[in-house]
Amino acid sequence: MDRTSIDSLPVDLTSCDREPIRIPGSIQPHGFLVAIASDSLQVIQVSDNIAAFTGTPLDKVLDLGLTELIGEEAASHIRVEINHQRIAEQPAYLGAIEVSHGGYFEVLAHVRDGLTILEFEAVASKVPANFRLLYSLIGNFMSQLHDSDTLASISSFAAAEVKRVTGFGRVLVYRFDEDGHGHVVAEAREPDYHSYLGQRFPASDIPRQARELYLTSRVRLIPNANYAPARLHPEHNPLNGQPTDLSFAALRSVSPVHLQYMRNMGTLASMSMSIVVKGKLWGLISCHNAEPCFVPFEVRAACEQLAQILALRVASREEGDEYHYRLELRRMVVTMLAGLTQGPDFVDNIKAIAPELLRFASASGAALSFEDRIVRFGDTPDEPAIRDLIGWISTRAHGDLFHTDSLSTVYPPGAAFKRNASGILAIPISRIHNHYLIWFRPEVIHTVDWAGNPHLKSTSDSPVNPLTPRMSFEIWRETVVGTSMPWRASEIEMASEFRSALLGIVLERAEQMAELAEELGRANKELEAFSYSVSHDLRAPLRHIVGFSDLLLEFEGNDAPERRVRFLKNIKDSARFAGKLVDDLLSFSQMGRASLRPYDVSMAELVNAAKDKLSLEIGDRQIEWQIDPLPVIQADPNFLQLAVYNLLSNAVKYTRPRAHAIIRVSAESRDDEHIFRVADNGVGFNMEYVHKLFGVFQRLHRMEDFQGTGIGLANVRRIIERHGGSVWADGTVDQGATFSFSIPKTIALD
Repeated sequence: MDRTSIDSLPVDLTSCDREPIRIPGSIQPHGFLVAIASDSLQVIQVSDNIAAFTGTPLDKVLDLGLTELIGEEAASHIRVEINHQRIAEQPAYLGAIEVSHGGYFEVLAHVRDGLTILEFEAVASKVPANFRLLYSLIGNFMSQLHDSDTLASISSFAAAEVKRVTGFGRVLVYRFDEDGHGHVVAEAREPDYHSYLGQRFPASDIPRQARELYLTSRVRLIPNANYAPARLHPEHNPLNGQPTDLSFAALRSVSPVHLQYMRNMGTLASMSMSIVVKGKLWGLISCHNAEPCFVPFEVRAACEQLAQILALRVASREEGDEYHYRLELRRMVVTMLAGLTQGPDFVDNIKAIAPELLRFASASGAALSFEDRIVRFGDTPDEPAIRDLIGWISTRAHGDLFHTDSLSTVYPPGAAFKRNASGILAIPISRIHNHYLIWFRPEVIHTVDWAGNPHLKSTSDSPVNPLTPRMSFEIWRETVVGTSMPWRASEIEMASEFRSALLGIVLERAEQMAELAEELGRANKELEAFSYSVSHDLRAPLRHIVGFSDLLLEFEGNDAPERRVRFLKNIKDSARFAGKLVDDLLSFSQMGRASLRPYDVSMAELVNAAKDKLSLEIGDRQIEWQIDPLPVIQADPNFLQLAVYNLLSNAVKYTRPRAHAIIRVSAESRDDEHIFRVADNGVGFNMEYVHKLFGVFQRLHRMEDFQGTGIGLANVRRIIERHGGSVWADGTVDQGATFSFSIPKTIALD
């Protein structure tokens, strides 16, 4: 097949990942191939260019033995080497021979699928490879390495050494990123060669299966990109009827796509050595030459060893850097965990370690979602955006860590806050609830220099024309937006460990709270029983005191000294107040002991009954009652009547200074609850102390100004909460107050 026929083949890049590059059915023509049966050494497959090297016509080769094909001396040498060496899949060097037709060759051998594949590379003389080059190259390279060397300096030195021993015009060292793109980190070149230093080659330049092949066959030489391949004869392996696997063959023919790629790049000869770190293809040493160039086996072997040393050095440097980074992360984790155990409140503890929290993840912001609270640190999206994000993460992460350095590509609403949250790392800190700790990394806008536009790989927009390798390798600059600094594997691992520790702390706190709640429950029951007993037993003595005070006042008559009468009245008033206090305490204790018996209750009737009961207390005061239409609800009428009475009594009491008092009762119906409000234009209160309003014996005004036991509003809260509702208040000093409570439309019985 000539060059014209090769170039006329359609080259479809859409099938690059499926191209059978391991079984091309042909070899490069700078040598010839002979496959012999491993058990009999019988020639059973050859390349169709064998006649040009041995003088034996192709149609007669398979009728000959190896001796007849290459001569007694050469065949004997190969048999001795095969018996002496343990031939495996990786090619072994068998030395240099002279075939009977008069040519000199270096012979490589490897075993594959029952075949012993012999590769004969044409050389100038019968002098065998001199592996002293290997010793000098490796020795020189090792002596120049220092512990302080960076990956860039080590790679640059390796590129220079490979260029020196191979004579190629340009040598690149580039590494692959997670997406398979190659980044040129070092370069050695002649002045007239184009520089690719710092540029990137798209992953499509080296398809997936080609990268996989680089792991098994770590050196590849193409002396002349204009070659016409030599086909195998017969086409398939005679032992199994399958195409012959040439994965490990040095002469293996390469894809016509790659050959065209080389020509487009102005490269007619290339050689590459794999840099394999921890079993993964870290990168390549790639050699280019503008003219055809053959590299002898001993030079290829030396370069392969240099690539392996470079791989070891890369692994050592990366492991060292990673070790120190992990050590620092672990130190920060220990510091944070120590801070989280300082106080009983988990959220306050998180706030206390906020600076370390941000440093740990190299983040500009963080957010804690805990018990329906969002606590933010640093530069973060707003609270509604974080709540939406957590809702999305909870359906995606399934209880595990979630991280990305390009949030908007997986979560489109993230584009709205990519400035401060292009990257996120989220860890769940509860196995039941949507409690999350999230770190945010800001957008890092950067440019990427590509060796040619990676998005333009066809010469025509017409779908009729097949895709071809890209034609241009001129620098093409791309601005990348919407991404953050990537998350390192060590950061993910340490965040996972931190999460496990957090779960332990939260669980321990939950157990402590459960124990405390149980103890409080027991104490409350004991206190209720005590208060009930004391209140019940005190009622009779206090009534006796009031009664005897009345009798003494009668005995004294009108002629009694004023001072004695005043003392008796004080005793009577104090005993009466103490009795009221005892009655309220008894009522308060009953609220926690008695069971709810909910019925349909007319709130309008309940309000009117309470209003009538207050008429004696109101006397001749002018009060404007504004009572809106009120619904019928489900509640315990006895309990709820006491709550309504206490609220209206409270409004009557605190509007006493007003010449014209206004008390309004209103209601609002929602989907699952009723809201009631009692508003007045009385003295009001300072909202700074609103948390005290519903506590037992809590007052916001002096007792001399407004008498009361300080239990009424506590009773209201207990009654409403027993119904499954809640109570709250709003007030302004000297302008009035509004007390509100909610009652669910469906009451859950105790």
